[in-house]
Amino acid sequence: MATEMFQMRQRMLSVGDDYWIDNGLGQHAYRVDGKVLRLRRTFVLEDAAGTELLKIHSKVLRVRETFVIERGGETVATLHKALVGFRDRYAIDLGDAGELHAQGNIVDHEYTVTRGGDVVAQVNKHWMKVRDTYGVAIAQGEDVPLLLAVVVCVDAISHEHR
Repeated sequence: MATEMFQMRQRMLSVGDDYWIDNGLGQHAYRVDGKVLRLRRTFVLEDAAGTELLKIHSKVLRVRETFVIERGGETVATLHKALVGFRDRYAIDLGDAGELHAQGNIVDHEYTVTRGGDVVAQVNKHWMKVRDTYGVAIAQGEDVPLLLAVVVCVDAISHEHR
């Protein structure tokens, strides 16, 4: 699988934190702006120039935590954690574009995102030499901002104590 690599910091997500997602060359590629003082957890994914690409927010008062990803005010994905199972699993509903699944050891940043059994992204802590950083490999031709937003959601749910 030909991929595009990104680096994310492990301890990055706590409400109000802003942080960068670096490309495989170590350059800032995307910025996550964590919004504070809101009823629900909200993040904005921006490109390096500061243009908003996606808005991410949690839905409150749900049995299982749910995040909605919007592009231009339209919902492009809804992510929620599976209620049962021994492994960490998430379903990502893309509306008419189908569904993605994230599964693996989410807490340790070792998981894959699949579409119909095909891997579209892999998250792996062992690829990185920098402490507290994990790598995200995204298959070429995929919606990079959307898949990075999925990783932000999974991290926010699995590490909500940060």
